[in-house]
Amino acid sequence: MIIAIFLGLAVGVAFGFIFNFSFPTEYAFYITMALLAALDSLLGAARSHLEGKYNNLIFISGFVANAVLAGALTYLGDLLGVPLYYAAILVFGGRLFNNLAAIRRIIIDRYIRKKSHDSKE
Repeated sequence: MIIAIFLGLAVGVAFGFIFNFSFPTEYAFYITMALLAALDSLLGAARSHLEGKYNNLIFISGFVANAVLAGALTYLGDLLGVPLYYAAILVFGGRLFNNLAAIRRIIIDRYIRKKSHDSKE
């Protein structure tokens, strides 16, 4: 799974450099919200994988639901003239930091357990 993640990342970055996509500035908030929602979903999936609770259906449905919610908030905010995308930034940003903190704790706990197990032998 880790190899697939890095391979997908490498292919995506390569496509970005090779094809040099550009978007109108009107879409900047939508693209930003989509990337934030995607990062939230990916870190959530990584956390659940490390906890042994990963489910592909939950990941895909969460990925789509997060993207739709972030896009809808941004679009509705544009229609109303209110920066509703701040709500998505706040929620998804908070979840990113929570998931990253949980991943860090899981990895450190595994390292400490492995180190203490190795020292007992």
